[in-house]
Amino acid sequence: MSVASDRRVVLLDRDGTINEEVHYLAHPDQLRLLPGVASGLRRLAQAGFALVVVTNQSGIARGLITPAALDAIHARLRDLLAAEGVVLEGIHACPHGPDDGCACRKPRPGLVEAAQKQNPFDPRRAFMVGDKKADLDLGRTVGAFSILVRTGYGRQVEATSGYRDAPIVDDLDAAARLILQRSS
Repeated sequence: MSVASDRRVVLLDRDGTINEEVHYLAHPDQLRLLPGVASGLRRLAQAGFALVVVTNQSGIARGLITPAALDAIHARLRDLLAAEGVVLEGIHACPHGPDDGCACRKPRPGLVEAAQKQNPFDPRRAFMVGDKKADLDLGRTVGAFSILVRTGYGRQVEATSGYRDAPIVDDLDAAARLILQRSS
């Protein structure tokens, strides 16, 4: 078995999954971790999972946030998580708008492909955790096991999207417990 297929990876949406949903988060001071995120991610990391954020950030294309501001937000996210003993392997962001036709906007696989180039892994052995239909669809697109969290937009997605075949959990901490249970 190759090193790529041996690596265990959890792909994570950012807004509404890791941090509080803020409409077009544009400043690092707006970033707040959701309850249970640090403990869940720490358990996953201690179990040997690489943690990779994949996030659509169309605010850049819309002129609502600059690439430098996004970098500052991601630096703060890394700092907040590091203070809790959690290290992200990567953060991959799509800066395009919904109508730009790029290959990286979720649910298209470009963000996962970028993560694979950075540190190879088999996405069919990965988990995808998010609060939106695009997150679940990305997981399905790349063959990952998708989990919907009820934080952010998750409750709305649960009520309207028909994703009854994907596990639905209250938050990232519960998603971590499910991942550890499924991978033991």
